[in-house]
Amino acid sequence: MSETYRVGIVGARGHTGSELIRLIAANEQLRLELAGSRELAGEPVPGAAGVVFESPDPATTAERYLDALFLALPDGAGDGYVEAVESTSPDTVIVDISFDHRLDDSWVYGLPELNRDKVRGTRRVANPGCYATAMQLALAPLIDRTSGVPAVFGVSGYSGAGTTPGPTNDVERLRDNLMPYKLVGHNHEREASRHLGHEIRFMPHVHPAFRGLIVTAHVPLQEPSTTEEIATLFQERYEAEPLVSLQDAPPELRDGAGLTGVVIGGIETSADGRNVVVVAAEDNLLKGAAVQALQNVNLALGLPEFSGIL
Repeated sequence: MSETYRVGIVGARGHTGSELIRLIAANEQLRLELAGSRELAGEPVPGAAGVVFESPDPATTAERYLDALFLALPDGAGDGYVEAVESTSPDTVIVDISFDHRLDDSWVYGLPELNRDKVRGTRRVANPGCYATAMQLALAPLIDRTSGVPAVFGVSGYSGAGTTPGPTNDVERLRDNLMPYKLVGHNHEREASRHLGHEIRFMPHVHPAFRGLIVTAHVPLQEPSTTEEIATLFQERYEAEPLVSLQDAPPELRDGAGLTGVVIGGIETSADGRNVVVVAAEDNLLKGAAVQALQNVNLALGLPEFSGIL
């Protein structure tokens, strides 16, 4: 029989934590040992027989000697867990789903479609942000041909704002509305710019649906190109990637909701061939968070990358 690996989630009550519980249950080589949630402590974990939610604590979490730990916590809340695990069980794989380590060179940036070889066998993975994932996959085939600064317009469901109440997940305020926010210096703009090695500009918005994400990128080109030439670049880059789908028509936001991967389409150059538009849609909680985190754990543990995903 295949080896079974013990995994834990801290922040299991949140939207991403809930998706991780479901995905782990579908992976025969992973066993959920810890689901940390103060609010749900003592309640049974759905889909995980015999497992109950526990009130998490860094020291006791580290002493569980897990093979892998998902930190599905708000930005800045995971440091105690990282320190405790590094002190007590340094071989534990940690996948941090917050922003905390995405600009930290001592952690591997876990966007497998662009750098899976670095993720294999590592023990510290910074899981990319939802918008940053879609932006980078939409821009990566073009980045060597880019002139100037690409501009990216993004819209996401309000689940991307987490469970802490605020304007960007206030259902009543969002009703029949589209809310721009953090239009300058968004963390995902900094993240994508750093890992693409090229400056970009990003304008995020939130709309009333719970989930789903879409980005539209406008990219200036160094040399005139045709739509067919650009489409070929994407086909060559992603033809072997099971979680990246290509289509001619631009995807709509609803096309990303519930999708395991990313769909990219709407590739079209301007009349002079010096600008191109690309559209990418994904589920902000799946490929934008939980699915990617599971890809990273699979790779880090030496398992088939898409176990429990495809």
